[in-house]
Amino acid sequence: MNREKRSLEFYVLAIFFIVFVMFLYGPLSAILILSFQGPDGGLTFPLNGVSLHWFANLFEKQAVGDFGASFRRSFMLGLMVMVVTVVVSLMAGLAFRRRFRGASLLFYATVASLVVPSIIISLGIGVVFQQGGLAPAWYSSGFGAHLTWTLPFGVLIMFAVFNRFSPTYEEAARDLGATSWQTFRHIVLPMIAPSLIGVGLFGFTLSYDEFARTLMTSGTYNTLPLEIYGMTTNVTTPVLYALGTVTTLFSFTIILMALGIMAMLGRRQAKKN
Repeated sequence: MNREKRSLEFYVLAIFFIVFVMFLYGPLSAILILSFQGPDGGLTFPLNGVSLHWFANLFEKQAVGDFGASFRRSFMLGLMVMVVTVVVSLMAGLAFRRRFRGASLLFYATVASLVVPSIIISLGIGVVFQQGGLAPAWYSSGFGAHLTWTLPFGVLIMFAVFNRFSPTYEEAARDLGATSWQTFRHIVLPMIAPSLIGVGLFGFTLSYDEFARTLMTSGTYNTLPLEIYGMTTNVTTPVLYALGTVTTLFSFTIILMALGIMAMLGRRQAKKN
């Protein structure tokens, strides 16, 4: 009876997982396939030939949309957000290892932006900049809006990392005569490096894909998500699918690179031990 129950549970979970995977990757698969439409193909099935025509069209001058510039803006913004998220999250994680007055208030103020709808934060930041006589731009107001999204996640991750971090390693290093900086540089940092890479990757991807918090704060020039959204009402060729395929492959490449770096750091740490 128990064996039959476990078997039933297994099949239910397996079916749920299959449906979940189809729901997650089905649309991506459709976009990937349609991006290889022939020169006379449209936005729907069936395929009218197979070619790389629309990928080549990405690098040509477009009547609507500016792929290259919007991608560069999103990439630079993602890098800026990634660096600040890693640094501030690390500093916050180190600071909150000790109790201090106002710690709880500061913590809840940090994560409060996760509760507020993203579009409200975007609208509020845009209004503040306009009322202050400053023109919203992706590198100023957009940058700040993205940090309200990435920093809480980064801080929460580092809190979890340091909650599991044993202080005995640092105590042993100090007993051997290491300074605070040497302890951090040679003991703490190598051990938390994979987590910092994860925080950086998380911050970059959240910023790179963010739409709502960029909508009212990007100013005159669009980031890539805004550019793609604007193109959905104007572009009537599979070049939009080609762009989706390229950006998806770029995202997966970044993830694989981060995983490779973490694996390399893990092997190096294991050799030292």
